[in-house]
Amino acid sequence: MIEKSEKGGIVVLKLAYGKANTMDLEFCQAMIDEFTVLRSSTAKAVVLTGQGSIFSAGVELVRTSDGGPGYVRKFLPALNTMFDAVFHFPKPVVAALNGHAIAGGCVLACCADRRLMAQGNGRIGVTELLVGLPFPALAFEVMRSVTLSRYFSQAIYAGETYLPDGGAERGWIDEVISAADLLDRAIGVAQNLTALPATTFAMTKRQMHLPVIERMQREGDKIDAAAIEIWAAPEATARIQDYVERTLKKR
Repeated sequence: MIEKSEKGGIVVLKLAYGKANTMDLEFCQAMIDEFTVLRSSTAKAVVLTGQGSIFSAGVELVRTSDGGPGYVRKFLPALNTMFDAVFHFPKPVVAALNGHAIAGGCVLACCADRRLMAQGNGRIGVTELLVGLPFPALAFEVMRSVTLSRYFSQAIYAGETYLPDGGAERGWIDEVISAADLLDRAIGVAQNLTALPATTFAMTKRQMHLPVIERMQREGDKIDAAAIEIWAAPEATARIQDYVERTLKKR
C-alpha cells in the first residue's frame, strides 16, 4: 500500500495501492500511521510520490457508494485526519507528482510544503463539486491556502483539471520537471528545507498555517458535520453512482 525507503535522512513514501492510489478507509489509516511514526522518528523530511502515471485519483468513489452511510461516517473523519497529519506535519514534506493528482489526490499534494510535477500528460485539479459533494473543511482550507486567489473560485466551482504548467499557474505546482529527474530533485528540495534548524522550521510552518488553523477552530467542526450528512444522504449515493458511470465507465 505504501512503500518506504530512505536516502540521507529523507524518507520517501511511495503510494502503491491498486491502479490509482485511490483513498479508502484503509489507505487513510495507513497514511495516518506512517506520519504518526515519522513525526517522532529521526527522519528529517518526507517525500511523497506515486506509482506509474498516477499520484492519486482521490477518493475511492465506488467503495464510498457501496459502503453507504455507515462507511461514510467512518471514512470522512479518517480522510480529514490524514490530511491533517500531512498538512501539519512539523518536518518538511515534498510532493513528487509522477502523474495525475485529482480531487483528493490534488488536496493531498497541496498538503505538502513544496510540490513538483513530472512533465507530460498528468493532470491536477479538484473535481469534488462535479460529483455534487462538498469539501470537508480542512480539504477546502488547504486548497484556499495554496491556490492563487484569482483562480480559487474557478478552480473550486468548475472542477477543471490542468496539465502541469496549468497547475503551476494556479499555485499548485512549484516546479515542472522531467519524469526521470523528479524523485532526485524532490529529495534535493527536501534536503534544502532541512537546512533550517528543525524547531525553527516547525514554528515557521505553523505561522504560515495560522489562517487555516484559526478558520478550522472557528468553523471546522460545524462544516464537517454538515458535510458528513450530505455525503451520507441517499441522494449522494445516487450522485456518486451517476458520476462513476459517466466518467469512469464503471458500475
